Amino acid sequence: MTRLIFLTIGFAFTLSAAEKVLTPPQRIQNREYQFEEAKRKMSYTLFVPSKYDKEKKTPLVVALHGLGSNPAQIIRYPKMTESAETNGFIVVCPMGYNERGGYGAEAWSKMWRQPGVGELSEKDVMNVLGIVRKEFNIDENRIYLMGHSMGGGGTMHLGIKYPKIWAALAPIAPALFRQPDELEKARHLPVMMIQGDKDLLVPVAGVRPWAAKMKELGMTHEYIEVKGGGHLDVAFENIPRILDFFAKHSRKSPPIKSETP
Repeated sequence: MTRLIFLTIGFAFTLSAAEKVLTPPQRIQNREYQFEEAKRKMSYTLFVPSKYDKEKKTPLVVALHGLGSNPAQIIRYPKMTESAETNGFIVVCPMGYNERGGYGAEAWSKMWRQPGVGELSEKDVMNVLGIVRKEFNIDENRIYLMGHSMGGGGTMHLGIKYPKIWAALAPIAPALFRQPDELEKARHLPVMMIQGDKDLLVPVAGVRPWAAKMKELGMTHEYIEVKGGGHLDVAFENIPRILDFFAKHSRKSPPIKSETP
């Protein structure tokens, strides 16, 4: 719990500085939908590339924000929309119910002593994914998942839980409170994992075992450990690299309806 409190305080503190370098709005839509399970309106942000053609299938990136953050911030990370425009990606950023929901990872609900919040957080992500897939002509074999900090942990949780949906994963400085042995369930998924070795909020020692497990399983992966990298800079400097990584990968098998939200 001590580590999580430190992570919360640290992330909230650094966000004020981060906002000074976030990408200005470019075709970013602020949206909301009625979240029936939560009995409230829920917000999310969306970017649609200028060359989107409803007659053609378009790849989709789902991006999960970190602790204390929100969809409006992560979609404005440096080069996010520019790289999405270049690669022809739609990007959607769910709220995940609230700023600390954890996207369904059980440890977060236990730490906050908020039973049910994790389930709502996960359900919100899957609801938004379903909304975008229904509204746009999404390439079902090119749906990608990425996230920063808490969102990085959420990326691994949802990647492992729904491994047949995603084409590739990209956790950045992932706050992980589970064992890397679970990667066995998603060993077919390409993963780019980025971590700073001087990250004071998410220590590198907790991430290295995951990189080692990916190597042991023979997964298609890139583990990028940034020398001198902290918690925010590794995200801000590597968004184009992540989207370029996604552009190289697609699912090899047809979508599985049982995993379609």
